[in-house]
Amino acid sequence: MPEGDTVHQAAKRLHGALAGKVLTRSDLRVPKYATTDLTGRTVLDVTPRGKHLLTRIEGGLTLHSHLKMDGAWKVYAPGQRWSGGPAHQIRAILGTTDRTAVGYRLPVLELLRTADEHRAVGHLGPDLLGPDWDPGRVLENLLRDPSRPLGEALLDQRNLAGIGNVYKSELCFLLGANPWLPIGDLRAERAARLPALAKRLLEANRDSPARSTTGRREQRLFVYGRASRPCLRCGTPVRVAEQGDGSRERPTYWCPACQSGPAPDTTDRIDTRPSRRI
Repeated sequence: MPEGDTVHQAAKRLHGALAGKVLTRSDLRVPKYATTDLTGRTVLDVTPRGKHLLTRIEGGLTLHSHLKMDGAWKVYAPGQRWSGGPAHQIRAILGTTDRTAVGYRLPVLELLRTADEHRAVGHLGPDLLGPDWDPGRVLENLLRDPSRPLGEALLDQRNLAGIGNVYKSELCFLLGANPWLPIGDLRAERAARLPALAKRLLEANRDSPARSTTGRREQRLFVYGRASRPCLRCGTPVRVAEQGDGSRERPTYWCPACQSGPAPDTTDRIDTRPSRRI
């Protein structure tokens, strides 16, 4: 599941493959840009911004992409078999003489003037892995609506950029707070350490192919994806329920013994989805 750490890794791979090189192949497979040709232009850099990727190209252009749940950028050497999915899922191809970057299942792909990047990412709060990080501003953003559930506030990219559903559940566990707890009810000392804790988790994983919040090799996550399994801290079965505004609900995991606050009345279910290496 792409979150700030995996987007950072994707940007690093793309930058290493494309930056400073002239495009010899360009294929944007979305109707609006089907006739756009970027060949002959030099890629200047690839920069992550929260969960967004900004590929800046000579001539004042930026290719903006967002991976959302299932998108991916893959980089291939000449002659290497493309393995990111079937051809009909390819949305973008950017090639140089020695590398080809292929974007699969990209739900957001648009070509902007670099001067207009704010249209795509200007709404974002401080980036957990970016140069604009400001823990004081993050805390102020989060507490602006004290009645909002903690989990929903963490997912709002306008508050801080880079947290996804995995880190939301893990952060709430480490804070000892139920994701449905109104953020204004979070103890002051826990609220104060929230920004630094979030940043520490993403920084610890930004260069790792396998995400971990526990520091354990055999069990990498405390609660996410562990419905009905024993809590690693107290042994109580982990619970799962949907959380969101109704239009975009996501499975949320918590330990009812270790995390204080209100919780939905729901029947536990076993999470049968296969685990992924990120």
